[in-house]
Amino acid sequence: MALALHHLKMTHLRLLAHLAETRRITAAADLIGVSQPTASRLIVEIEDILGQPIHERSGRGIALTVVGEALARRARRILTELQEATVEVSGLASGDSGHLRLGSVTAPALGLMLPALRTLRLTHPNITADVTVAPSALLCQELRAGRLDLVLGRPTEPRDHEEFATLPLDTEPVALLVRQNHPLAGKRDLVLADLMRFDWVMPADTSPLGMAMAQAFRENEMPAPRQSLTTASFLLTLTMVRQTNAIAPLARAVTDVFAGPDGGYATLDSPLQIDVGSYGLLTRRGQARTPALNRLIDQIVGQVPL
Repeated sequence: MALALHHLKMTHLRLLAHLAETRRITAAADLIGVSQPTASRLIVEIEDILGQPIHERSGRGIALTVVGEALARRARRILTELQEATVEVSGLASGDSGHLRLGSVTAPALGLMLPALRTLRLTHPNITADVTVAPSALLCQELRAGRLDLVLGRPTEPRDHEEFATLPLDTEPVALLVRQNHPLAGKRDLVLADLMRFDWVMPADTSPLGMAMAQAFRENEMPAPRQSLTTASFLLTLTMVRQTNAIAPLARAVTDVFAGPDGGYATLDSPLQIDVGSYGLLTRRGQARTPALNRLIDQIVGQVPL
């Protein structure tokens, strides 16, 4: 016959846990804040529910039976889990803890998302995050499906404007990245003809950066440059630039991280003025924002120049 353990109360479990520790009814009663007679009555209730004894007298104290010991072990686990749950729920409610699922296109990931998470890690170490770096179209799909809490990117479909709340953040200027010892590195007053003498690592034509580059070449009445590689891979782009004389257009937020004496890369004094356009912070309309997500949003927005 199944035991009616669901009739056990929290007071029963707390008493069992302390009985296993103290082996004395009076001491266990003090620890849960009841009198000794009340504790004795609680033991009787437990035994009535189980239909068998949980303790026996042993010298000046008590000894738990095999059943009592087994139930006491379970009681300690349950109480520990409830205590941990209390801490977790309290942290989630206060914004001191939580897990965030974030998405970003490359430039804001480096320029805004990473610094915001770094600061949040120092102030609220129990907030964790997964970050997906991908094109805006994919990120918007994931946000719409509820698999992301926030995206730094751009709406890509008409319905995105209806389904997402967008907070404009910044524009995305482009710089030209080369290896540090590139023949053009450090030279001033470059002209477009200087740039066209070299191979380029280009993004896909349909990407925001690819379309911005094509527009820049049209405005300057220049043909598209020679392409040694077309790729959306950030790693392949950096490797190709590092190992050849190829030129790569990348968001300035990206080139600022890698260009410099210690980075092995340099940016060119380019005559091309290119901007991919504005991006923003996207969330689903009507989305319930956790305190942890609001903390991150405050960190991100606080970094944007006024």
